[in-house]
Amino acid sequence: MNLRKISAALLALSLTIAQFGVLTSPASAEEAPKLKFNLDYAKPTISDAEVQGAVDAIDKLAQKQVEGNIVPGLAIAVVHNDKLVFAKGYGVREVGKADKIDPDTVFQLASISKSVGSTVVAAAVGEKIISWDSKISDLDPSFALSDPWVTANLTIRDLYSHRSGLPAHAADILEDIGYDRAQILHRLRYQKLASSFRSKYAYTNYGLTEAGIATAKAAKTSWEDLSNEKLYKPIGMNSTSSSFADFMNAPNKALGHMRIDGKWVHKHQRTPDPQSPAGGVSSSANDMSKWMRLQIENGKFEGKQIVDENAVEETHTPQMVSGRSPINGMPEFYGLGFNVSFDKRGRRVLSHSGGFQLGAATNVKMIPSEKLGICVLTNGFPIGVAEGMTATFTDLASYGKTTQDWMQLFKQIFEDPAEFGLSVGNLSNPPKSPTPAQKLDSYVGTYENDFYGDLKISTSGDGLTMTLGNNLVKSIKHYDRDTFTWQMESEDLWGASAITFAIGADGKPISVMIDNLNNNGQGLFTRAER
Repeated sequence: MNLRKISAALLALSLTIAQFGVLTSPASAEEAPKLKFNLDYAKPTISDAEVQGAVDAIDKLAQKQVEGNIVPGLAIAVVHNDKLVFAKGYGVREVGKADKIDPDTVFQLASISKSVGSTVVAAAVGEKIISWDSKISDLDPSFALSDPWVTANLTIRDLYSHRSGLPAHAADILEDIGYDRAQILHRLRYQKLASSFRSKYAYTNYGLTEAGIATAKAAKTSWEDLSNEKLYKPIGMNSTSSSFADFMNAPNKALGHMRIDGKWVHKHQRTPDPQSPAGGVSSSANDMSKWMRLQIENGKFEGKQIVDENAVEETHTPQMVSGRSPINGMPEFYGLGFNVSFDKRGRRVLSHSGGFQLGAATNVKMIPSEKLGICVLTNGFPIGVAEGMTATFTDLASYGKTTQDWMQLFKQIFEDPAEFGLSVGNLSNPPKSPTPAQKLDSYVGTYENDFYGDLKISTSGDGLTMTLGNNLVKSIKHYDRDTFTWQMESEDLWGASAITFAIGADGKPISVMIDNLNNNGQGLFTRAER
């Protein structure tokens, strides 16, 4: 029996003593009471027939999503009792083309990559390459956060449970403005911390990415190769990869779609390589069924222990309170790459969503004690369909009916793009009679920012151009007085946002604020010495 199970038993016993008083010592060992713990809550209660009924219903619901043009396409996998019991594709890989989705169609998983990646790290933990409490400063001495003490004590566990002190979605925008993985991870040292160390949960793609990269460095390989070696190859996930190039080279892939003017359009394709451990996995429904079986069986697949049982169990164990459910107000937790919650029957539920604004929405949900799991992959941007379907399925399997309209509920939850870190420009049309700008030459110059790098303003024809990040060049348009706008269509930046120059006593600009780069209070660029 492992230490975690022993600790849980001791905790249960201490609670019993606390509730009913101190147990009197028996006169002899023979008179000691035989304590028994009721573990009925952990016994499977869902039958094969109940699962089949839920499968039949979810099959019809999926078809309805495609026929109603609610999503371009999707694929589903359901596992029960260590078997794949259902896998099917619906709709098309790309709108306007005839290629249909099937269970082997490859989708971008987006943030389900965190759960898949945590299994890779668990394999390294099981092989004692690292431990969950290995310090990042030992594995990757080049990495730093803004606080030296945090840098010295930060662990794999801290980053995989989102408790480093970084603000939510820290550095995501650096990817949008062209920085590569190494540059982004280096620039995290300039990101101001939003909370004290280990005191607060804040979802950070690049914090978790660093944990994956540090693990790969300890294994003396790349993250992409480590994932393939420790997980994908051993269980036959032959269509799965942590490389964007492999996704694009797959002949049977579902491209991302956005809804524009009421129509699904494949306009952009997210390139998530910089944050591969957090969002860069691509896989199929059939492959994900194998991964779900391995999770439910605590690292075992087809009778063979692929990943250490205790290391996998640790990923399923709550590490931080992540908040309260918007649905029932109950506390929710984050493990190591997994959302962890408990349903009204006391069963542990493992889940994770994934979403790209440029065109991916996915969800996985598992009830390990029931040996039940479902994964839904879609090729449209997040609108709550994947989450609604997995919740509907588990309700039907558990209770024979839905406890509420999950599809409508998740549709409402997903209506706010800020929930997922998207910085949306909110400028309306310019004033009918805007105040003129100064002479454009007066704005020209270099403006410095440690986190984002230099912003260079130059003239171009009769207007201004900005160069930012890793050579991102954008034209900027006058809005009113010393305010201009720029336009972005990327994963984390969308729409027109203000660029406002502050004018000094000499009538010349001394700084510039870029509104949609200021989510964490670091959007001010100061003019370099002239």
